[in-house]
Amino acid sequence: MFSRFVKSVQVNFASSIVVFLVALPLCLGIAQASGAPIFSGVIAGVIGGIVVGAWSKSSLSVSGPAAGLTAIVLAAVMQLQSYELFLCAVLIAGCIQLVLGILKAGFIADYIPTSVIEGMLAAIGITIILKQLPEAFGFHKQKWSELLDAEDGISFSFLNEAFHHIHYGVLLITLLGLVVIFFWQSRYAKKINKLPSGLIVVLVSVLGVLLYKYFYPHLELEQAHFVLIPIAKSIAEFGEQFVFPNLKGFAMPEVWIIGLEIAIVASIETLLSIEAIDKLDPHKKVTPTDVELRAQGIGNIINGLIGGMPITSVIVRSSANLNAGAKSKMSAILHGVLLLICVLAIPQYLNWIPKAALAAILIATGYKLCKPAKFKQIYKEGGLSQFVPFIVTIIAVVATDLLKGVCIGLLVSVFYILKRNMHAPFYFQRSVYSTTQIIKIELAQVVSFLNKASIKEALELLPNNSFLMLDARLNEYIDYDVIELIREFQEIKAAERHIQVAMIGFSNRYKLKETASETELLSSLAYLDELPKRFSGNHHKLIQQLKN
Repeated sequence: MFSRFVKSVQVNFASSIVVFLVALPLCLGIAQASGAPIFSGVIAGVIGGIVVGAWSKSSLSVSGPAAGLTAIVLAAVMQLQSYELFLCAVLIAGCIQLVLGILKAGFIADYIPTSVIEGMLAAIGITIILKQLPEAFGFHKQKWSELLDAEDGISFSFLNEAFHHIHYGVLLITLLGLVVIFFWQSRYAKKINKLPSGLIVVLVSVLGVLLYKYFYPHLELEQAHFVLIPIAKSIAEFGEQFVFPNLKGFAMPEVWIIGLEIAIVASIETLLSIEAIDKLDPHKKVTPTDVELRAQGIGNIINGLIGGMPITSVIVRSSANLNAGAKSKMSAILHGVLLLICVLAIPQYLNWIPKAALAAILIATGYKLCKPAKFKQIYKEGGLSQFVPFIVTIIAVVATDLLKGVCIGLLVSVFYILKRNMHAPFYFQRSVYSTTQIIKIELAQVVSFLNKASIKEALELLPNNSFLMLDARLNEYIDYDVIELIREFQEIKAAERHIQVAMIGFSNRYKLKETASETELLSSLAYLDELPKRFSGNHHKLIQQLKN
């Protein structure tokens, strides 16, 4: 047992370092953007790694404070005018998530179409790249809230300004980092790429900073270009950074509303992230979503008790974890341990890391999520019904935020689902004789009210004095509206137009008028001894033939 634990630590240690390096500045930045104490972001990262990582069944997912919750947290802290009161809402959110997990509500993720998930991934990749460009260029005047607040979309004005304020020392480190990453993943580096590329990028970037300092002072970086970790001078000072909930918040209705809102948004984002990272997993492991909701709930309960921000499963860190070669959830747990140890013991050394190195890691991660080849694949394999929701999801997520963008993508995807159902109600066989026509319509397994228009059009286009066989032997359900349409045609319109109808395989529960069987109908047409022309296909072909 112990040897297995040691082996797991050894296998996942390198990837945990990369995730730790990606997560650390994000924890601090999101806390600042949310109007929360800076240290609350670190607490959330530690709890997301150690606690959620231990309870979760996901091999690759990494949890922590998420940019998607930034606007909710900021508005809540401003409304309550107290972070201690806000912690009660975090506690409530955690309890709700725990209950959702116990009630097995994680099935919601199974109903999200692949095109929307792929679009979300690509949009996150684009968003990561855009939001890291200012750091990659060395433009540090923007606030973290404007850089990371996904609720307000991308601040293109800052991107434009960043292009006009390039710090060439920072840009060189970013470009060098990208070269290292893509070289490390090429076939030329197979014999030497035992360590994760992210770790090499950090080491190379620190070396570059030292070279600037001693040999190229005109390229030397400023203080704002480095990671900034709070430094506690003693254990007591470290302990003072924890904040505890004000229990009076439980008596405030607005706190409960905020807690419910956080629970809903955090749960949806977690389920989306879990679904997405499972799709990226080369081993295609399936994460139990109910267990994940319970793990997130426990994590948020602890955050609420000791001053941490609300957390979700985060696709950025999870993708970095996957790309760094993580083998199990031990990587996520170790990254939480590293956050705690390093912030407690060696924050001054972490402050040597330039943000440009982290920007390079994130830009490479973002590129993998939105490769041009993915666009081509979606269009080629899924057609417009998959490609349009995919593109709409990308645009909506980049322009708004993750939750709104996914909802818009879902609406478009549902439109195509309804459209497909509307246009697949039956198949047919049409025999054309010199004196008459026999048309056999075979109803699909499920015929809903959405199919009413297509069936109505086909019945109206049937030629007078023809013969119709309506076959429902493969059908399991017909909507009441369609049954009424068929009954009206059978009892009134068919007689008026001299159309003979055979009803085959209809359940007695539909109470349709009995007619001749298929055999009886064909025998009554025995005088038609000419060789017929036969056509078959879906309802589109039938309607087109009848129109012509």
